Amino acid sequence: MLETIHVIISVLLCICIVVQTRSSGLSAVFGGSGAANVVQRRGAEKLIFKATIYLSVAFFALTIVRWYVY
Repeated sequence: MLETIHVIISVLLCICIVVQTRSSGLSAVFGGSGAANVVQRRGAEKLIFKATIYLSVAFFALTIVRWYVY
């Protein structure tokens, strides 16, 4: 049962990560864009961002639980 929940959470987490838009590319890592870019998430983008955080915390917690149960 824990394996099934773990797989479902991992699939949902992958979907949330893939659906998110990228506001800056690899050039921003090396100083390609200035620090003036402020990202405000609204609506569905904010929901997906928060869902990604919650799913990643749930995934990590379930991993720890499975580690000690099995």
